[in-house]
Parts: sequence; C-alpha cells; structure tokens
Amino acid sequence: MGKIRVAAVSYLNTKPLLYGIERHPVRDEIELIVDYPAKIAQMLIDDKVDIGLIPVAATLKLKEWHTVSDYCIGANGPVASVCIFCEMPIDEIETVYLDYQSRTSVNLAKVLLKEYWKKDVVFLDAKGEDFRQKIVGSTAGVVIGDRALEQRQHSTYIYDLAEAWKLHTGLPFVFAAWIANKKLPAKFERLFNEANSMGFDHIDEIVKQNPFEAFDLKNYYTKCIDYNLDETKRKAMQLFLEKL
Repeated sequence: MGKIRVAAVSYLNTKPLLYGIERHPVRDEIELIVDYPAKIAQMLIDDKVDIGLIPVAATLKLKEWHTVSDYCIGANGPVASVCIFCEMPIDEIETVYLDYQSRTSVNLAKVLLKEYWKKDVVFLDAKGEDFRQKIVGSTAGVVIGDRALEQRQHSTYIYDLAEAWKLHTGLPFVFAAWIANKKLPAKFERLFNEANSMGFDHIDEIVKQNPFEAFDLKNYYTKCIDYNLDETKRKAMQLFLEKL
C-alpha cells in the first residue's frame, strides 16, 4: 500500500504523541493530517484516512475498526480539559450547550447527567460556534480541549467528566484512541507504537515548545492525562460503548 493516512487531534493533549510521530522514521510512511476530533472521526468514517485519533464514541459508526496503538487520550481521575462549566451548582442547571468538537465528551456528559447526577436538562447543539460566552445563569456548557483549560479561569463551577466517570464506575476513561478502519501491516503498527512512545522522554521540551499561560502543561501531561491504553482502559471503553 502507499502512504498510510493518519489524522491526529490539534489539541495540546496530543503533543506528546505527535512529538515522536514527527521525528520517528515512520513519518516517511505516513501522510499526517491535524484537525479537531469530530472532524477526524468523520474522515475515518468516510475512508479519507486510514487511522485517526478519534473519539471512542465514533467507533459505533465504523463498519470495521481496530485499535492500532498502546497509547490513547485517557484519564484515571480528573482530566482538567473535559468539563461541564456553569455559574451555579449542577443540580440547578436547566440547559447544557454541547461542544461540537467531540462526540465522546458530549455522550459522556449525557450519560453522567442521567446516571450519576440524575439530572434532566435540555441539550443545545453548539453548531460550530464558540458558545462559552453563553454559559450564564442556568445554562451550562460542555467544553473540551485547550478551550476548556482556558475556561477554568472563568467559570464558578467546574465538573470534571473523567473524575465523575471514575466516581460513577470505578474505572478510568478513554476519550480518544488511535483507531484504524482496516487491518494494517504488523510492522507499521509496531513502528507507529514506537513513535507514540518517544515524546514521554521529552515532556519538558514539549512544554517549552508550547507556551500556554492558562494551565500548567507539565502537570497536565504527567498528572491529568493517562496515555497508556491498558486492559483496564479497554474495559472502560467497552462499558462506555455499551452505555451508548
């Protein structure tokens, strides 16, 4: 086959994974595209790419899927960058804006509001707009990624969805994983996995390369995100997909 088309998320949380992919010899074997999660998922569904770091919920729309790497965007406690933000306690909110950039985060919020917080709300689709200024009164918002790290400085109440999932199920959570829509050569998968691992020896360098005032990125990469796609996380993925 020709170059393998790989699509990755454009958020800060992928920098440790992309560090190695951009420097490892496997880079010569791939065509790399960077965008936001839901768009990448659609590219994989439409077979415009072969691998995507996609929201886990999007696998339900694939005819065939395979996890490609031992690395993911996960958390085993508070993740900091996937939260419900509001100006009043969650039991008082009435409407929730849903971030258009990730199917998994939106579905996780729906599951937790129903099962964990036992709250019935009206959901509003953000439809591609920056809706953060609309988080006022009884209107909350699910915000993800870099914008969520920024929003932490503005909202009175912050409900971390990975933390709530852990309290609800006792399991970690996987927001996104490297998913292929076809079986890929074993040699490529081994090299791709090697590339994913390289960045974790260079966290200080990655932090320096990505100045970000809103949040401590070293803490984010080493304490908030858990990148290892281990058996417990695979079990958590399965449970989440069953709930959907």
